[in-house]
Order: sequence, then structure tokens, then C-alpha cells
Amino acid sequence: MKAKSGAAAGERRPVLSRTILLLCACSFGLGMLFTDRFGAMPDLKSPVVAQRRRQEEELQIVSEDFVAKTKPSDDRDVMGEVAKTHEAIQYLDKSIATLQMELAARRSKHELLESADGVRQDRKKAFVVIGINTAFSSKKRRDSVRETWMPQGEKLKKLEEEKGVVIRFMIGHSPASNSALDQAIDVEDAIHHDFLRLDHVEGYHKLSAKTKTFFSTAVASWDADFYVKVDDDVHVNLGMLLTTLGRHKLKPRVYIGCMKSGPVLSDKSSKYHEPEFWKFGEDGNKYFRHATGQIYAISKDLATYISVNNPLLHKFANEDVSLGAWFIGLDVEHIDDRDMCCGTPPDCEWKAQAGNACVASFDWRCSGVCNPVERLKDVHMRCGEGDEAIWSASF
Repeated sequence: MKAKSGAAAGERRPVLSRTILLLCACSFGLGMLFTDRFGAMPDLKSPVVAQRRRQEEELQIVSEDFVAKTKPSDDRDVMGEVAKTHEAIQYLDKSIATLQMELAARRSKHELLESADGVRQDRKKAFVVIGINTAFSSKKRRDSVRETWMPQGEKLKKLEEEKGVVIRFMIGHSPASNSALDQAIDVEDAIHHDFLRLDHVEGYHKLSAKTKTFFSTAVASWDADFYVKVDDDVHVNLGMLLTTLGRHKLKPRVYIGCMKSGPVLSDKSSKYHEPEFWKFGEDGNKYFRHATGQIYAISKDLATYISVNNPLLHKFANEDVSLGAWFIGLDVEHIDDRDMCCGTPPDCEWKAQAGNACVASFDWRCSGVCNPVERLKDVHMRCGEGDEAIWSASF
């Protein structure tokens, strides 16, 4: 019995093993069938597959863009854009400044002017244009000048026509249009015909602007070899002035006067306080060399330079400092002539007696002749060169 049962068991084991293997194979086959894993490549042309790929690509692009925006280098890109904007603004500023210069150049270099009646006429040729700086309240000073060193009437006209010497009181206008102050100047000019009216609002702290306007107006009106600015409380010997200028006539760019280098005053209570004192260095520093403001002369090229560059020239508090600053960096010959800043008697009197009359005389402590209305006649009598000197002057 044992033998039969053992034989039957041995026959059943192979059958069972084959059955198990067959079931495993069927299960594997069914699993591959239902899971689509038979090893075949997916259909790339399938709409479902294509859409899935597009979605993955879009997600990748968005992800990369987000990462790029969060990079530290993006800060540099923003700063770069800011820098480009700043450069563009600077370029526009430069373009505007260039246009202003070109406009000023055309105004100053044109050869024709329109007179009051609308008729165009040529610029007049002259040897020198002398502008006497004056104010609305200075009529008595002007009368003192007219009674001493400045010719009047037909003599003034003859001096201009025969010698090419133009002398004018230069003055702007009041803040109010056609005020009583302006009308008073109109009446005075109708009598003496010796004013040069400037497009400028009068004011003591606006002398630098007035100086620029004077040179621009003078250059547009007269083609002169020299342009002179003098205050109305200074005594001038015209013959000596012409002789002095004549010695430098052939030089291209000359700046003539009594050169000085005074201290830069930061004290606000000072009459000559310089608000921009910090630009000149440490406390106690001095200005660069420049001509004292009572009287100075510049050649045609320099006057034209001021006219052309009028919008760009910086104005310091003091007019004489401003003029000197405008020539810094230019090829200009500074001529220090001490005869243009003699003292009042006895200083100028001794020199006149020695046959070497001064070009100009004033008191340093007053920045002009002290009490000019009362004293200018005395200075003229004791230091003057004589009324005929102007007509015999060689220049």
C-alpha cells in the first residue's frame, strides 16, 4: 500500500508544478496586457501624448523664467537700466545746452541788428566800447561823470565817429514794467543820449548777470577791438586808457586790469560774503587771480566768448570773481596794469605831475572814489590828463 501511495504522490508533484508555472505565466501575461507594458514604444503622434509633452515644456519654461527672475544678477540688470536712464537724461541736458549755445552764437555773430523803427543796419565798427555801470539811484554820480571825464553832446558823438570810442551808461530795468524808475531813465537818456539799455533786472546781487548781459549786448551792437567795464564812482583818463589798450591791440585774448587774489569770505555778515566758499577749498584760502571790479578791459575774442556761452557761465556772488572764473582754463593773457588802480590824491596827483597820468583812480577802502558826487571834480582837476589828451592819444 505504501508503495502505491508513494508512486501516486510522485506522479502528482510534476503535474502540480506545471500547473503553478502555467498559472504564473498566465498571470504575468494578463498583467502585461492590462498595464500596457508589453515593451512597445508609445505613439508619439497620439494627441494625448503630444498634449502631455506641451504641458511639460510649458511648465519647464515657467520654472526656468521664475528661477531667472530670482537670480541675484537681476539686481544688476535693474541698476543697469537706471544707469541707462540717467545717461539719457544727461544726453538730453547736453543737447539742450548745445542748442542754447548755438542760439547765443547766432545772436552774437550776426551782422545785422534791427533798430527801433524796424530798419536793419550793420553793426558799427569801434575801437573800444566803454560801459559805465550805474543804478537808478545814481543820477548825481552820472552827472559828476558827465561834468568831468566823459565828453558830452557833440563831443561824445565826434569821439565815437572819429576815434571809435563808444561810451555809455549801462543799466537794466526795474522789476515792474515801465515803472517810474524806468521812465526817469528814459527822460534822462532823451537829454544826454548816453545810455545802453540792457535786458536785465537791476539789483546789487545781480552784478554778475548784468556783466554778462552787457558784454553780450555790446558785442551784438558794436564790432570793437576792446570792451571795458567801469563803475560810475571811478575817475578815468580816457587818453591813457586808449594808449594802454593800443599796446595790446595785436594780442588775440587779453584780460587787462589790476589783478588781485583776495580772501574767500565765508562769514555771512561780510559785504563780500561768498556763499559758495566751500568750492575754493579750506577756510582762509584765496581766490584765483582776477581783475578788480572797478575797471577792467577784455579783447573782442573774450567778449564774444562770454556772449556765445552766456547760458553756461556760472555766476559767483562777486562780479569780478565771476569774470575771472569764466576765463579759467582758457588761453588768456592776464595783464596786471597798476595804472588802472591808482589811489586818489595825492597818489594820482604825483604821477600826473611826473607826466605819467593814471588810467583810473579810486579809493580802495570805498571800492571807488569816496563821496564821488562831492570829490570827483577835485580828483579830475588834480589827476586829470587834460581835455585834449583823448584827441591826441595814439592807439
